[in-house]
Amino acid sequence: MSPSPLNLAPGTTPRLELRNARKNFGAVRALENGTLTLWPGEVHALLGENGAGKSTLVKILAGVHQPDGGELRVDGQPRQFARPSDAIDAGIAVIYQEPTLFPELSIAENIYMGRQPLDRFGRIRAETMQHAVQEMLASLGVNLQATQSVRGLSIADQQVVEIAKALSLNANVLIMDEPTAALSRPEVERLFAIAERLRAANVAILFITHRLEEVFRLAQRITIMRDGAAVHFAETHEMTHDSIVSRMVGRDLASYYPKAEVEPGEIALAVRRLTRRGVFKDISFTVRRGEIVALAGLVGAGRSEVARAIFGVDPVDSGDVQIKGKSLLLGDPAAAVRAGLALVPEDRRQQGLALDMSIAHNAALTVLKRLVHWGLISNQSERNLAQDWGRKLKLKAHSMDVPASTLSGGNQQKVVLGKWLATHPDVLIIDEPTRGIDVGAKAEVYQTLTELVKNGMAVLMISSELPEVLGMADRILVMNEGRLTADIPRAQADEARIMAAALGQSDPHSRSAA
Repeated sequence: MSPSPLNLAPGTTPRLELRNARKNFGAVRALENGTLTLWPGEVHALLGENGAGKSTLVKILAGVHQPDGGELRVDGQPRQFARPSDAIDAGIAVIYQEPTLFPELSIAENIYMGRQPLDRFGRIRAETMQHAVQEMLASLGVNLQATQSVRGLSIADQQVVEIAKALSLNANVLIMDEPTAALSRPEVERLFAIAERLRAANVAILFITHRLEEVFRLAQRITIMRDGAAVHFAETHEMTHDSIVSRMVGRDLASYYPKAEVEPGEIALAVRRLTRRGVFKDISFTVRRGEIVALAGLVGAGRSEVARAIFGVDPVDSGDVQIKGKSLLLGDPAAAVRAGLALVPEDRRQQGLALDMSIAHNAALTVLKRLVHWGLISNQSERNLAQDWGRKLKLKAHSMDVPASTLSGGNQQKVVLGKWLATHPDVLIIDEPTRGIDVGAKAEVYQTLTELVKNGMAVLMISSELPEVLGMADRILVMNEGRLTADIPRAQADEARIMAAALGQSDPHSRSAA
């Protein structure tokens, strides 16, 4: 048993211990040393690249998978889970990134689904149920009503409902799997406040994230996995960003943000007074060859909408877009592609890939006309194209014929990126380039962007991650409520200045200078 780092009373028993868990799927070893200890009242970060074994470990704790070996203890007692209900009965609950609730039912009905309190006549005691749920919501410090319908709730509010449901089942181990991936900054702050309340109540929280800044903010301890094994255990204060990344990928990353100093060339993309009523107004900026321009701002500021309008997916009311000095026919994505523009969308699964199709088919979708010979498309030509871009982007896949849905998030992003780079664009718009992918894949995406601008491409990068913006951008455009509020050169950029512009506040540097 590892020592408690939380100044608990001598003899305190861990909430959960997993020792040397193993899991094979046929000939594939998914987990070979799944080891984890969770103490009462701690937030414990589980980190690792996609494919490191985190999901398999979590599914063993949740009773979805049964291990081939190893030992599991809950509150000091040996346990074996044959089904998810066994894990729930043991006080273990999982909060997934995408909540699974019944939209037509109320919050209270969702929380007590299948176990509603009944009176002696077998009728549901609605008031009793609603009162209990309202007390739970109040204990979490959220302004939700037990009687309101789940339909229309934000992802953040739905996660709160899932947490309340777990507490109603007397869960004392809460597993949060990428809970902040789809949340705005205020929603993340509220989730962190809830986590602190739960920690104070001696709940053990396993927190899985790719955002390392969240780890340093919230977690007391860290377990790092690589290649199906737990390879490092530490208290958070003992680690740095670089040491975590090094342990996760098994090598030192000389420069996580490999920003190249490239002399900007001619203007490749010029946007003039682009307006869509009620969404964004009077947007004007340029991007030069050899330049990465970041479009920053809070969720809902209009960044993705501007990108979609430039590419022609969404309509505009007025304005002009020029590629290499020639005006673009707005509202026509095919014309944008012909002019040398490419868009890697924010939601790669819904908008960037045909998940049931093979990697080769996906890679060829943007250049089918190039691959047609005598009216037919050769499977081998698709495969060759995918293999070519796969090598350039370090794609990890057993075959170009496997469905895109089988790939990790990072490799799916590489397929989308390769699909659009196959069009040989002059301007690349990439929306949230590293959302939901691990640190090793992030570093490879950053390296790819660096190589592209070295070769003269112009890149417009939309990102909600400030370290990414500061690490990769030559200039930072900031949006607030559909308007551009700042154009900040790299040398003058910092988090305070970007956030002030994103919130529509005055420049903190100007105030301090005054």
